[in-house]
Amino acid sequence: MILAIDVYYHKDTTARVIGVGFDWDDHIPKQVYKETVHQVAAYIPGQFYKRELPCILSLLDHIPVDQVTCIIVDGHVFIDNNKTFGLGGHLWKSLKEEIPIIGVAKRSFHDTAQVSIPVLRGTSTNPLYVSSIGIAIEEAVKNIQHMHGQYRIPTILKTLDQLTRKQ
Repeated sequence: MILAIDVYYHKDTTARVIGVGFDWDDHIPKQVYKETVHQVAAYIPGQFYKRELPCILSLLDHIPVDQVTCIIVDGHVFIDNNKTFGLGGHLWKSLKEEIPIIGVAKRSFHDTAQVSIPVLRGTSTNPLYVSSIGIAIEEAVKNIQHMHGQYRIPTILKTLDQLTRKQ
């Protein structure tokens, strides 16, 4: 099972974390996992992972991760061409480098042209930025390009975003 995870913050101190389990050709999730995290760390510019990673790990405590073949995060694996870890890299390290991570970001990060590939989907001229660790970047890009949906954001990831914003 592939797992895509997203986090939405309510009132700066509470987070809703959602994970959806699916296979690459699915258009609706096979499983939905939910977690609410209280007392979320404050946002620190340049260290977003310190806020988001504990939320993701809390959700993963309730998921059979031995069945997860890959995790997609809303963000970057690396934050620069020197391969400084972003959220995805820190998650990979936290999972003992056993589960491949694909970062799918809506915006580019400065100085990441060598570690992040812009991916156009549908008729959009606005790319997604794909990065990966534990899986070849070419394979990660191919998988994201071929996910269900005719728009920029794959259907599963759009569903995930909508689920995180629900009260």
